[in-house]
Amino acid sequence: MLTEVVEISENELDGKALEELSRAGEIIRAGGLVAFPTETVYGLGGDALNPDSSRKIYAAKGRPSDNPLIVHVYRFEDVEEIVSEVPETARKLAKAFWPGPLTMIMNKNHKVPYETTGGLDTVAIRMPNNKIALKLIEKSGGYIAAPSANTSGRPSPTVAKYCVEDLSGKIEMIIDGGQVGIGLESTIVDLTSDVPMILRPGYITLDMLKEVLGEVTIDKTIIDSTSTQKPKAPGMKYRHYAPKGQLMIVQGKQEDVVSFINEETKKAMQEGKRVGVIGTDATRKLYNADVVKSVGDRADESTVAHELFKVLREFDDENIDVMFSESFDDSGIGQAIMNRLLKAAGHNVKVL
Repeated sequence: MLTEVVEISENELDGKALEELSRAGEIIRAGGLVAFPTETVYGLGGDALNPDSSRKIYAAKGRPSDNPLIVHVYRFEDVEEIVSEVPETARKLAKAFWPGPLTMIMNKNHKVPYETTGGLDTVAIRMPNNKIALKLIEKSGGYIAAPSANTSGRPSPTVAKYCVEDLSGKIEMIIDGGQVGIGLESTIVDLTSDVPMILRPGYITLDMLKEVLGEVTIDKTIIDSTSTQKPKAPGMKYRHYAPKGQLMIVQGKQEDVVSFINEETKKAMQEGKRVGVIGTDATRKLYNADVVKSVGDRADESTVAHELFKVLREFDDENIDVMFSESFDDSGIGQAIMNRLLKAAGHNVKVL
């Protein structure tokens, strides 16, 4: 299959761009797949109400079929058409955060095939805050199932070239809309239980959700890869975001972290390995690895979120064998950053 790459600017959705989006929408309506930008990461889109499309998404990604897909909508009223009932909590959250990086889990109705939900009676839904994505959803019929547009287990793509790297020849079209804004996948909150529960942390934090709903909890369990329990949200069961090389997270006082990483870097380089280090603007000059990259400023962890997946992909581009990363505060958006880092490292953490 020949994969077409189309460049579209979110700021110029007129004539030619609308024609291209209409064509992309027709691909999805016909059962094909299109990768497209959102404000979080690039998504791999197919018709959410077509079971064959969902099967194609799993096949293109090499994704386990019990890992649920997120259904993307472009207007709230479309949610009412695919769930058994819209909870009042969903209306409150949508008013506060949609369009935006928040996915809500509700009980599905018969219109959503089990192929899309990973066999569950619940469906994950969000409205992305990206003009290209919203127009594509509209042109596609209103419902796009879209996980991240990468090979399953790899770092999610925040620029189109990594969609091309992973999916070229497997899907019909990739829409290049430039680098995404946030860089981490959406927060997922389960609204089917008595108390709303965060199943995946993201840009919308626990405190932000509590401001709207009051009581909100976090699922602190990690489903083991050998578990027979079906994951209720994307990314709960399987290793995700992993670079090709080995990654270790180092936690402790800054001077101890820098000393440990430099010692381990020296050993690895003496063994002929290429070493990469993930630091911050304040620490990057303290390391002596082959490649040292800053993911931003600790005082503004949104910069870290924006750069993290991009940096992991760049290490792959530069054939890095061993990587070390500083750890980050496990609160606010830092919780989402650490969630992704821990999964990328396979929970390989050194506490000093």
